[in-house]
Amino acid sequence: MHRLSIITTGGTIDKIYFDSLSEFQVGEPQIGKILRAIGVGFEFDLVALLRKDSLELDDGDRELIKRTVEAQPHRFVLITHGTDSMVDTARHLAAVQGKVIVLTGALNPARFDGSDAVFNIGCAVGAVQCLPDGVYLAMNGRIWHPDQVRKNRAENRFEAS
Repeated sequence: MHRLSIITTGGTIDKIYFDSLSEFQVGEPQIGKILRAIGVGFEFDLVALLRKDSLELDDGDRELIKRTVEAQPHRFVLITHGTDSMVDTARHLAAVQGKVIVLTGALNPARFDGSDAVFNIGCAVGAVQCLPDGVYLAMNGRIWHPDQVRKNRAENRFEAS
């Protein structure tokens, strides 16, 4: 991998909760801080595109994400995304050619102890380097094709559809 393009769209991975009312807002992207803290052996560009909960994303946002991916100069693209509509966005990106695109996120904010964020990011970084061109999801220690996965909200995990 020569260089990785990272596009952030918001979601739980970047959320900051306010204890008194359990309200949240999507904060600064966490992935750059995470990758620098663990001293990764590759260079990356970070595009902070959106700061939205994935339930708030619409078709216009998905088209913006697609255009942004297509505009990246690098073949390898990692997207951080909220988990509730990650599969929808991945399916929207299926038409993109000549790139390996991996979406990942977290079921708990990266700032929380015990968050799955670092693990999911690590899986996504490994996957983006090894997979053929196409679109994939990296969640729960697995790599998924968007047409073969769904989020099980009751169990708070991804599983085969």
